[in-house]
Amino acid sequence: MKPTVADHLSRLAPGDVGRGLMEAGRLASGNAIGVPYLIARGTGDGPCLWVNAAVHGDESQAPIVATQFFHSISTGPLSGDVIVTPVANPLALDHRRKHSPFDGTDLDQSFPGQVDFLGTQRLAHRLFAELSPLADTTVNIHTMGPFLDACNYAVYKNHPKGGDEGDLLALLALLDVRVACRMDVSGGGELPGRIEGALDYQMNELGKRAFMLEAGAGGRHDRPAVDRAVRGLVRLAAETGTVARTGAPADRPASICRATRRTHVTSAEGGFFRALVRPGDVLPAGRPLGEIRSVYGDVVEAVSLPSPVLVIGVRRDPVVHSGDRVGFVATEWADVDLTAALREAS
Repeated sequence: MKPTVADHLSRLAPGDVGRGLMEAGRLASGNAIGVPYLIARGTGDGPCLWVNAAVHGDESQAPIVATQFFHSISTGPLSGDVIVTPVANPLALDHRRKHSPFDGTDLDQSFPGQVDFLGTQRLAHRLFAELSPLADTTVNIHTMGPFLDACNYAVYKNHPKGGDEGDLLALLALLDVRVACRMDVSGGGELPGRIEGALDYQMNELGKRAFMLEAGAGGRHDRPAVDRAVRGLVRLAAETGTVARTGAPADRPASICRATRRTHVTSAEGGFFRALVRPGDVLPAGRPLGEIRSVYGDVVEAVSLPSPVLVIGVRRDPVVHSGDRVGFVATEWADVDLTAALREAS
């Protein structure tokens, strides 16, 4: 397939915006499998920012953040180009499922993709081959699943080609997240899968800056979470030089909470779960995250942990079976002083 976005950008006059559909295959009905995109041409030689969303189809708040960000910055002065792909996994989104219903494969474990294999891998190849050469910085917007409540947080991988960690944390702090989670690429993640198949990992492999922004949870339109994420992306775009600065630089946070270990919390019993904490809370050791009552109304489990945790997400869907996820927590975290990085940048 011929390049779509690069060609479209080249035909835009500086300051203009455009939109289109990047084809990545075809259904039996004859309809195209297409990834929608929004583009804005910068007026200078600033870096290109690619904001991608909805690699998982049940993360429905991510496209809302992506499109609102684009409309927030596209009418102002841009030094560099902006590319937004609000729905990277259209088949999964249309079915409100995390993965494509046709092959059950995780798109965010499939990069850089494969042009001649499963549909999800073809989609990953189309996205990556088309957009990775254009982008200098990539933000992959996720949310937690619709069965959880969550605070906004960021995830970055300690990839050897990912750049200086202090500089990256200073950027992530602009997103106003509750915590920035560092993911070790030498082992497995919190859930089974290929860490090296993630979009941000593969962009890091090219020596480019990339990370994930988790904007609340899916299955809803959480106005405060969306607004916080959009404001943070606008600040980040200005800091990286994609958005032209028209006034004094925004205040930069002096610290950020960094989590170096995190885990999912699962239920031992089945029944009906009630959360006793909120996302963002620090939960002391032994205090319940929530309780589970049986179908007869008896408390059958108080879900607690032996050490203090920072609650990132907690279950909102009350129906649980043994082994269901009821929380997502950081087990090791600390504030990181960013003043040294800020002094070097100023």
